[in-house]
Amino acid sequence: MKLFKSLLVAPATLGLLAPMSATANEVTFSDFNPAEELAVTNSRVDGLEARLNDFEAGGFSETTSASFSVDAIIGAIDGDPTSEATTFEYQYNIGLTTSFTGEDSLDVAIDSGSDTASTADNPMAFDTGAALQVDGVTYSFPLGGLSMIVGADTDISAAFTGACTYSAFTDYMGDCGTGNSLGVGGNGVTAAGSYAFDSGFSLAAGLSSTADDTVGILTTEGTDVFGIEAAYSADSWGLAVAYVNSDNAAAAETTVWGINASYTFDSTSLPTISLGYETVDTGVDATGYFVGLTWPEVGPGSVSIGAATAGNFADNAQEFMTYEASYSYPVNDGLTITPGVFIEETAGDDLTGVIVKSSFAF
Repeated sequence: MKLFKSLLVAPATLGLLAPMSATANEVTFSDFNPAEELAVTNSRVDGLEARLNDFEAGGFSETTSASFSVDAIIGAIDGDPTSEATTFEYQYNIGLTTSFTGEDSLDVAIDSGSDTASTADNPMAFDTGAALQVDGVTYSFPLGGLSMIVGADTDISAAFTGACTYSAFTDYMGDCGTGNSLGVGGNGVTAAGSYAFDSGFSLAAGLSSTADDTVGILTTEGTDVFGIEAAYSADSWGLAVAYVNSDNAAAAETTVWGINASYTFDSTSLPTISLGYETVDTGVDATGYFVGLTWPEVGPGSVSIGAATAGNFADNAQEFMTYEASYSYPVNDGLTITPGVFIEETAGDDLTGVIVKSSFAF
């Protein structure tokens, strides 16, 4: 600020001297007092400096941070009934985090990306929509020994520990095939909490309800989802079990049970094993399963290979499988490249996709 003050004083002084030289024969010592004028100028600069300090102190919280990421994929899917052309998709994410006490966290997720809708025949699409939009607002805080989460468009599973360590290439395998249970989402407004015991055991539960002005929260007309999870984490293995119930408003309720587990060997030459199993009851029982292997150190990156049912299938229904393999390696601290391939069985031609994904984080 001293340099800023000097820069303001210098032109002010020159401004006082200029008229004096122009009319020297008319100005007397009693008409001009440079010391008094400089004092007034200094006073005004001090006031401006104080205002700037106030602005800097309250302009942006020191506890607020922002993170950014960009995912871009290019590839083609053989057997796609709509198009087998090579396409490009992208997703841009902004994460804003603020803490008020040092123990809490207010998180806002903002997304934008390709507006292509994701379908079973086009797993390449991010389905975020081209417009920049708020994807969720979540507030996390301690309550006694509990870790609480409340928010809008917040997943119940945000409070779950889970035990899946597999690095998925396609969305379905992201929660070891248990996306309806251990990866359960939200339905509007969500409240969830978890408690971690010193032994490695943890419990979590949450409730999510339709947040519609015309329906209201926890009403018969709205859809309410409840989920509970029990998990255990050790040094080399983990196990998690979850139960989810959705009343589906006026329709028949849905209940889901899911379990996933993982085991890590001491040797990096052996893969980490991840398993998942899920059963859904909507009046008809349907089940699905997953198995994945991850080699954490293969050259500069890691290799992941997974196989799973392409969904949850009833006992009397034809079952289809999906397979994937990918290699992920960091180019630098901010960029990771992941080429991969997947095969998905269908009632018609099988889908075979070859995709390269680039992930930037900054």
